[in-house]
Amino acid sequence: MNLILHSAWRASAPYRVRIGLNLKGLDYTIQPVDLVSSQHQGEAYRALNGQALVPTLEVDGRPLTQSLAILEWLDETFPTPHLLPEDPFQRATVRAMAEIVACDIHPVNNLRILRALTALGVDQDGRDAWAQRWISDGFTALEPMVAAHGRGFAFGDAPGLVDCCLVPQVYNATRFHVDMGPFPAIRDAVARALEHPAIARAHPNLQPDAQVA
Repeated sequence: MNLILHSAWRASAPYRVRIGLNLKGLDYTIQPVDLVSSQHQGEAYRALNGQALVPTLEVDGRPLTQSLAILEWLDETFPTPHLLPEDPFQRATVRAMAEIVACDIHPVNNLRILRALTALGVDQDGRDAWAQRWISDGFTALEPMVAAHGRGFAFGDAPGLVDCCLVPQVYNATRFHVDMGPFPAIRDAVARALEHPAIARAHPNLQPDAQVA
């Protein structure tokens, strides 16, 4: 199976998928997409992804989009190690935790929203305050769930779907100077996750298109 991941080095959604691919032990090729220069808005990329968003995972030439859909496809196609638990109630809980990040935090802090805020005259301090508000709101909801369900990782004693979403979001929280003091369970789970070799390899600074000062 030929897997090509269209990815941007520090964008959250492809970071999630890199973690999932690495946890599954799959070989894949990174095809960088330069969001800063708006490469994703070009005709060639739009032919793969009509939303002009990252990531897109090409599977033998067929595109899959939306990071959570890709991660669930990975879990269905390559069942071990699993990203979601077998018990239906636990699966629903894991999905809820992942969706706090993927549906409620990340969409209002991604590049297109930040650019829209800039166009409305919001300065960097204002953009940081915007991101801090939504990240903190989401983490406030997620913190007791991680505390209740985590046993080393964000849910249970092995990395899974929640970690795929949470690790990139904490990376973004650092970029936006979010105070992580109120979120010790999240902080500890992410620190543990970053020690896992598969998760460590997905870090933005290790990607082929990384722009590390």
